[in-house]
Amino acid sequence: MPQTIHVAHSPDSDDAFMFYALADHKLDTGNLEYVHELSDIESLNQRALTGELEVSAVSIHAYAYLADRYALLASGSSMGDGYGPRLVALHPCPADPRAALKGKRVGVPGLRTTAYLALKLYQPDIEAVVIPFDRIGDAVKAGEVEVGLIIHEGQLTYAEEGFHLWQDLGAWWMDDTGLPLPLGGNVVRRDLGPEVTAQIARDLRASIEYGLAHRAPALAHASRFNRGIGDEKTDRFVGMYVNEWTVDYGPRGRKAVQLLLDRAHDAGIIPHRVEVEFVG
Repeated sequence: MPQTIHVAHSPDSDDAFMFYALADHKLDTGNLEYVHELSDIESLNQRALTGELEVSAVSIHAYAYLADRYALLASGSSMGDGYGPRLVALHPCPADPRAALKGKRVGVPGLRTTAYLALKLYQPDIEAVVIPFDRIGDAVKAGEVEVGLIIHEGQLTYAEEGFHLWQDLGAWWMDDTGLPLPLGGNVVRRDLGPEVTAQIARDLRASIEYGLAHRAPALAHASRFNRGIGDEKTDRFVGMYVNEWTVDYGPRGRKAVQLLLDRAHDAGIIPHRVEVEFVG
């Protein structure tokens, strides 16, 4: 009797690329039957708190609140290797953007997102306004907030939409730590047991490797979720967030995750220290 595994991830071109082989049944997954659900990352962060999903994409920030129930799969990370969420505004970047940001209303995509965590580490004295990620640019233009924290494809399109870059938080993190900024990962529920967990880890890694080895059809699948950015930008965006880090965090990636959560705890952003456990 097949065992159903619910897999939830964002409706984004990078996640779609990552899960292409599983979604299109390109792999032999034995007695596991994967059912895919799509939702924005902040919704997935909140749903994971209830433990309803066997496997889910989550923000690394959110993992701090899930570690008792979920383990972090070694495959499936979204890492910003010198790039990441971007702070943008209608006005040109000031000489000291960190100081200029102090006290400002900033549109953020969710309080459990890693984008928000990185922002709070960069400049803790801001007024965060939670806005759906795809409305943040409009909120800046409407004057609802002074600065927007842009994620997903907006990282590539902000300039043509009339915004000025104040700070790339992934670049800031790299300059500060020498490490990539770990934005998201995939978690597996601990109560599934070691045998099922190990198979899920193998299947997810195989799906990522299949997509990288069959890039053209995987990109064609991913382009259905690219929110109108076109094939060239889809290819670029997927390359930013589905790469060797996604196949496996590796030593530097693991170090980056632990350091990010350690700093979050030291800054009082998360309530307890987290020892990250990787599976696979």
